[in-house]
Amino acid sequence: MASGTSNLIAIIAAVFIPPLGVFIHEGLTGRFWICVVLTLLFFVPGMIYALWCILG
Repeated sequence: MASGTSNLIAIIAAVFIPPLGVFIHEGLTGRFWICVVLTLLFFVPGMIYALWCILG
C-alpha cells in the first residue's frame, strides 16, 4: 500500500474514529493515548487532534 493511500485511510478513520486514525498513522504511541483521552472527553477535540497528528 502506498504512503498516500495509507494517509487517506488514516484521515478517513480520524473523522469517524479518531484514535484509529492516529493508530494507523503512528502506531501505539503517546499520541495515540492522548487522542483516546480527548475522544473520551468529547469527540470533536479528539478528531481535531487526530487530524493534526496525521496532517502535521
